[in-house]
Amino acid sequence: MSPRILYCHCAYARVVPPQTKSAVLEGLTRADVAFEAVPDLCEMAARKDPQLAALAGPEPVRIAACYPRAVRWLFSSAGAPLPEGSATVLNMRAVSADVVLSGLLPEDAR
Repeated sequence: MSPRILYCHCAYARVVPPQTKSAVLEGLTRADVAFEAVPDLCEMAARKDPQLAALAGPEPVRIAACYPRAVRWLFSSAGAPLPEGSATVLNMRAVSADVVLSGLLPEDAR
């Protein structure tokens, strides 16, 4: 079973380069894989959005967002901690879109 994919658009923080966000989103769409997209995990955590618990879920998940430690803290602070060992956070702020997509997509979709 492939891990679920979660894409955060980081709409309010403006910490991820726009060209990286666009390239990752376009790459996910081109790959024709199922993924969930949210406008901003920071905003969702601030509101303690119940959807975060569903997004964290028990299944493996790969998340395109910003700093892994910050993303884990956001989920935890909202009462929906990410499962240890089965959640991977790819930092769109620090690495290229190609690196992020390589970490998100199954080998047969790259």
